[in-house]
Amino acid sequence: MQLHGEAKRVLGIVFDSDLGNGVDAALALALLYRLQGKGEARLISSSTTWSNLSSAAFADVLARFYAGPPPTGASAHFQRPLPPIGMAGDGNVDGDTAVLKAVIEKKTADGMPVYPCGIHKLNDTAEPAALIRNSLTAQFDANCVVVLAGPATNLVQVMDLPGVPGLIKRKVKLLVMAAGAYPDGPVDFRVKAGVAAAKRLLAEWPTPIVAVGTEVGDALPFPGSTIENGFDWAPDHPIVDAYRAFQPMPYDAAAPSMAAVLYAVRPDGYFKLSPPGTIAVLDDGRTRFTPAADGRHRYLVIDPAQKEKVIRTYTDLVSG
Repeated sequence: MQLHGEAKRVLGIVFDSDLGNGVDAALALALLYRLQGKGEARLISSSTTWSNLSSAAFADVLARFYAGPPPTGASAHFQRPLPPIGMAGDGNVDGDTAVLKAVIEKKTADGMPVYPCGIHKLNDTAEPAALIRNSLTAQFDANCVVVLAGPATNLVQVMDLPGVPGLIKRKVKLLVMAAGAYPDGPVDFRVKAGVAAAKRLLAEWPTPIVAVGTEVGDALPFPGSTIENGFDWAPDHPIVDAYRAFQPMPYDAAAPSMAAVLYAVRPDGYFKLSPPGTIAVLDDGRTRFTPAADGRHRYLVIDPAQKEKVIRTYTDLVSG
């Protein structure tokens, strides 16, 4: 919780994703933890749109990994408790991906889990809508950005809670969503997975929205060479294991969610923005942008002069 009188109001980030359905959301979360370590932002809520304990467990693994080992001795009581992980639905474990299995099921030579995890049953997770609402309540006004890196289902449920649209309008200055293709383009699976929710989110969300399309992620991928050469300092790293499990190496991973996190925390010096307008979701899951002077939506545009800087920022931070 932020305290009144703090010298610096660190930006609060709500991160909601389909973690484990690919590696983009995991890379984005790693980037966010590294920016948090630099004091530029603070993750105030982490939730998954999957009804899957392994997805929530992966989020918990990353939280523990980037928090570092717990302190010992006299300083042990100063450790900040790890935040709860929100998980949608009923907690079924069906549909584990190779990414999730590579991290959650990895064992040491003596059969113990390589990565500590505190999520083993449904009661170890939080209800996403309530978690996000409670996290926003503790923030300064206009000092939070919501980053969506998955279907919009959790955020729509947040809007349905009594009094929360007004809370969002006070606390959140921007929603950055990694979804769609702009100004129009092919179907994005994250939109297709929840077309009705995406339509409602874009129509009813009470703050400005910046969309990060698949075209940005494709043109600014996370380089696989960094996975091969940039993590030598860690004998085991969950991002490396997830990346290697997602596709046969070598490959560069499309990273729209990384662009969303980078823009959310560092809005200047990396990207350009479209003119204002309105984003519509078509029934087949495609998105379409229509310019409008009074529109509350924009989409992220690649600045050719900054492409190398963006990718270098990704690799320097995530592999650091």
